[in-house]
Amino acid sequence: MTLTPPESLQVSCVQMHWAKAIAYNVERTLHFIKRAAEYDSRVVVFPEANLTGYYFPDALKQSAESVAAALEQTREAAARHRIWVIAGTLRKTRRRYLNLAHVINPEGVITHEYAKTHLAGEDEKRYCRSGNKLSLFEIDGTLCTLAICRDGRHPEVYRLPAMAGAQILFQPSCSSDSVEAVTWKRTSGRAQQPAGPSTSIFHCVANTIGQSPDGAQTSSGASFIREPNGLPLAEADWHQETMITATLELSRADRGYALDSMESPPFLKKYWRQMIRDVKARCDAPVR
Repeated sequence: MTLTPPESLQVSCVQMHWAKAIAYNVERTLHFIKRAAEYDSRVVVFPEANLTGYYFPDALKQSAESVAAALEQTREAAARHRIWVIAGTLRKTRRRYLNLAHVINPEGVITHEYAKTHLAGEDEKRYCRSGNKLSLFEIDGTLCTLAICRDGRHPEVYRLPAMAGAQILFQPSCSSDSVEAVTWKRTSGRAQQPAGPSTSIFHCVANTIGQSPDGAQTSSGASFIREPNGLPLAEADWHQETMITATLELSRADRGYALDSMESPPFLKKYWRQMIRDVKARCDAPVR
C-alpha cells in the first residue's frame, strides 16, 4: 500500500561523541531516541557509526555479537517510542568492514540500509570497502536519500536520488580530523556543504564532536537542518552532545535544480534517465 505523504515532517538530528565505548554509545542513542519522541519528532538521525563509534582502534575490537546487540536495542527503542530512527554501525564482513546507515521504522524493522560509497581517512580506507548502490527509500510515503560524511563531497550521490524523487537528504557524519584540519574546516564554513542550492531538497546533518583518546584528533560538530534554499532551520554548536529539531514543509522541496539538470543540455537526457532507472533498480539490494 502506497502512503499519502504528509504535508510536513518533524526531524531531529543528534550530535554525539565519535570515540566512546559501545556501551556509552548505546546509552546515549537510547536517551536521544526517547527525547526525540518526547519532542514529537517523526524521525531521529544519528551520526556516522554512532553505535560502534568511528574510532577504529576501539571499533575493530568489538565483537559481531556486541554490534548486533546494540542494533537490536536501537530497533526495540524505535518500536517502543514509535519513531523512525537512522543509526550507524561499522559491520565486519568477509571482505573488510562496511560503514552502514540503518533506517529503522516505528515497528522496529530495518527497512533500508546504505553502505558509504566514498571512504575517507587512512583507517577507513584500510579497513573498509565501499558500497555499490545509492540510497532511495520512503519515510511515511516521502522519498528520501542518504549520504554518509565524505559522500556529500560527491553530488551525484544525492542528486541522482533527488532526480528520482527524493525530497530529503539525511547525512550522518563524523568529520574527525587533526585539530588543525578541523579548525580550518570551521573557518572555511563547515565540513558539510549544503545540498539544497544544487538540488532544492532538504538537508539534515547529524555530525560528531569530541577528541580521540590520544587527543590527536577532534571533530567539527555544527550539525544542521537546512531548507531547500540552503538557509538554516536549526544548527548545533561545535563542542556539545545535543539534539536539534525542525519541521520540514515538504512542498518546499520541489527538486527544481535537480530536475532542470535532466532537461539541459538535451544530449544528456537519455543518460540521466538510464542512471535514474539504475538507482531505482539497486536501491533495495541488500548490503553484504
